Amino acid sequence: MAKRLTLQEKQDCFIKDSINKMFEIAGHSVTFDDIVGRTDEWYTEWTMTVEQNDEWKRWGVTEIQKRFKYKKIAAEKEMGMICLMWGLKFSDCKYELQK
Repeated sequence: MAKRLTLQEKQDCFIKDSINKMFEIAGHSVTFDDIVGRTDEWYTEWTMTVEQNDEWKRWGVTEIQKRFKYKKIAAEKEMGMICLMWGLKFSDCKYELQK
């Protein structure tokens, strides 16, 4: 019988899958294994469009609901935090900071 994963192991697995999916959607040939252990700001080396980010978030919300049995609003909040922590910068952001 297979060992049951702990919540932390499930979360770690989801983060790895999420980062891999982000790179896939953004069209980069990079994987979680390429960036794991890096302490620099690796997420600034690649970009994604706002549309690609929205697609990644939709994927993530659906996956969180399936894997962790979250309601949609909780899954959206969780994916928002993941986006803030590990998301790539946007290449087509319409907003500029005021100087």
